[in-house]
Amino acid sequence: MARKYFGTDGIRGTANQFPMTADNALRIGAAAGRHFRKDGLNGHRVVIGKDTRRSGYMLENALTAGLTSTGMNVLLLGPIPTPAVGFLTRSMRADLGIMISASHNPHHDNGIKFFGPDGFKLSDTDEAAIEAILEGDVTPAQPGNIGRAKRIESGRGRYVEYAKTTFPRDQRLSGLKIVVDCANGAAYHVAPEVLWELGAEVIPVGVTPDGFNINADCGSTAPQTAAREVLKHGADLGICLDGDADRIILIDEKGQVADGDQIMALFASRWAAQNALAHGTLVATVMSNLGLENFIKGKGLTLERTAVGDRHVVERMRAGGFNLGGEQSGHIVMTDFATTGDGLIAGLQFLSAMVESGQRASELVQNFAPVPQILENVRFDAGSDPLGAERVQSAIAAQEKRIADRGRILIRKSGTEPLIRVMAECEDETLLREVVGEIAGAVREAGKTAA
Repeated sequence: MARKYFGTDGIRGTANQFPMTADNALRIGAAAGRHFRKDGLNGHRVVIGKDTRRSGYMLENALTAGLTSTGMNVLLLGPIPTPAVGFLTRSMRADLGIMISASHNPHHDNGIKFFGPDGFKLSDTDEAAIEAILEGDVTPAQPGNIGRAKRIESGRGRYVEYAKTTFPRDQRLSGLKIVVDCANGAAYHVAPEVLWELGAEVIPVGVTPDGFNINADCGSTAPQTAAREVLKHGADLGICLDGDADRIILIDEKGQVADGDQIMALFASRWAAQNALAHGTLVATVMSNLGLENFIKGKGLTLERTAVGDRHVVERMRAGGFNLGGEQSGHIVMTDFATTGDGLIAGLQFLSAMVESGQRASELVQNFAPVPQILENVRFDAGSDPLGAERVQSAIAAQEKRIADRGRILIRKSGTEPLIRVMAECEDETLLREVVGEIAGAVREAGKTAA
């Protein structure tokens, strides 16, 4: 059944436009509260975190009103990474966790992500149940059962201390100079704090949020900013997080960028050598490079692919009992440590590899030669359906015939933005550019609505 509210990662949209309006957020909070307080008893609690977007204040207040109206007690964590909300939901025995964030999107977008009591993102069943409640009338609590709300100052400290426990006790970061770009987002306090307390010399970037500069020319979507700082300061490593810190991109000491595929390749090979990679399997999405697949197979390991989205990765990991997965974009999911992608903890695992091996970052991040890949994001107008257009279907068919057994093409609609993502891989880079250009051009034309 088509979803009206939930997409691939919670509910997302432009602030002050449906579904990201204050009145709708109040209804969402009330529906979620009614679903998780369906036994009618008091004492149920929900933790709410957010990133640094200006609209987060509006949505936080609206969600709180809706939740308390149905009898839920709300604990407000303030700006904190998405993985911290997953951790604290379980740690604080909450029935529900909510993160207000649009992740790597620009400031004018926002979103609502939900976590169940186990710290994992909500199941399809729970999301469908909340949508069903939203479509009807939400029954409020009796006056004596209205919930209460309060700010919790200890949440950030709890997460900081937990993150530090994921770094080996016998190792320190002393002598390492690290640039950490927090994207003016949710980790602007915790990431520099954790790295400094573990002994590193920290050069913070993107730690002056103003409500509008989240992900703006910084963070994992703009790693060039951190790369310049790495070279300027002669740093050993650059860590780039996104707005809610569930993604990571690395910069080696030469200023070279390493994406999630290279990070997963390193972790999979190291964990396998330590007999720590569950079932000898890495879970990645259809977007991961063929070079990663060849590398994993060359190690005698298995790569399982899922649909795009860290949620799909986690679902497959849980079903198969796997402990490592992620996305090329930088979601690194390590269920030994976290219930969702955690950029900071992934960075600590990489730093542990540097300390243990004595190798420089550049020796650890280039594990395989990527097959040439081009990804072009084509924005389309509201009301258009470019993938349903005959000209686009014809273009895709023609280019698939051209590339045949020499590569692959993947076309998909973004679940969080009005974008069609056109991706192709092929050793022939000239052919690759032509294939992507033809399809992207067709999509661009089909995605325009009449003025």
